[in-house]
Amino acid sequence: MNSQAILPAAREEGLIIQEMADEVLVYDRERYKAHCLNKTAALVWRHCDGKRAVADIARLLEDELHLPVEEAVVWLGVEQLQKAHLLAEGARRLKPQGMSRRKALQKIGWAAAIGLPLVTSIIAPRAVEASTCSITCGSDAQCIATPGCPPTCSTGTCIAG
Repeated sequence: MNSQAILPAAREEGLIIQEMADEVLVYDRERYKAHCLNKTAALVWRHCDGKRAVADIARLLEDELHLPVEEAVVWLGVEQLQKAHLLAEGARRLKPQGMSRRKALQKIGWAAAIGLPLVTSIIAPRAVEASTCSITCGSDAQCIATPGCPPTCSTGTCIAG
C-alpha cells in the first residue's frame, strides 16, 4: 500500500471537542470515552480531512511547528487516533507497508520523542450515570445509596440530602 494513496479523515459525528492552549479534549459520546490529544496529535487530527496524504500532513506540521517532521511522526499519530476511534470508519487500520511503531521510532530517533503525538484516553460515565442517585431504605432504617449521594432516612423513607 502506497502511503501517498492513504487519506486519513477525522471523525466528526458523536464528538464533543474542546480546544485548549496546547491540547484538544475530545469526548466520544458513542463510546463514553474522553481523549486528550497533545499538540502534535491535535495537529495531525485537524489535518486528517480525507483529502491530504500523510506526506502532505507532515509538511503542514513542519510549517506550523517550524521543525522538521518525519512522515513516521504522522503515522504514529494516525495509529493512535485509529485506536481511539477518532478517525472516520474508512480510515481504520491504516498503516504503511512495513511500518511498525519500533521502525517509526528508529527512523525518528529517540531525541525527537518529546514532540511525538500522544493520545491519552479515559472511560467517562454517561451523564445519566454520573448524576443519578439510587437510594433505598434498609429494614433497619439505614439508607443505602450510590457513592456521592448523601441520603438520610426519615421514618423508613430515604431523602436525598
